[in-house]
Amino acid sequence: MRLCVFCGSAPGHSAAYAAAATALGTLLAQRGIGLVYGGGNVGLMGIVADAALAAGGEVIGVIPRALADRELAHPGLTELIAVDTMHVRKQRMHALSDGFIALPGGYGTLDELFEALTWSQLGMHRKPCGLLDVEGFWAPLRTFVAHQHREGFLRPEHAAMLLWADDAASMLDAFAAYAAPAVPKWTGPEIG
Repeated sequence: MRLCVFCGSAPGHSAAYAAAATALGTLLAQRGIGLVYGGGNVGLMGIVADAALAAGGEVIGVIPRALADRELAHPGLTELIAVDTMHVRKQRMHALSDGFIALPGGYGTLDELFEALTWSQLGMHRKPCGLLDVEGFWAPLRTFVAHQHREGFLRPEHAAMLLWADDAASMLDAFAAYAAPAVPKWTGPEIG
């Protein structure tokens, strides 16, 4: 079993973000779950990878060659896969993973998470997707997802597909209990 973690290439301003990345990487390794991530050695990416490695876990990084060439690639991973483009990176990370967790991050984190979530909504996979809500970082997004549902752009089943947890253990427990919704049609006038 492997889980993909999307997160910032910066550490953010709060020490709680680094602490959450460390806790998640450590817990993944302790539970025998491999880590798949973007392959960097900076920011929360490097922190989650270092924690998993320090706890004896498998860590697979997938990085575009352009970023690896700038010496952003983590040098001590179980496996580092260099690819040509960001699109191929996401496809490879998806193929290697049994679920997707987002720690705090920027545009790239949102892009990666929402692609995985959209693929799940479309029935292209049945893997869980979740947000580790460190100190309320994702609270505005949670409000927005509820707004999308109220305004008729998300079915209740699809709004509920995005899992939320405040700590790593709760997130992994939610993933273990996850069952993808069986919705035969994903758009239409009956949304809401």
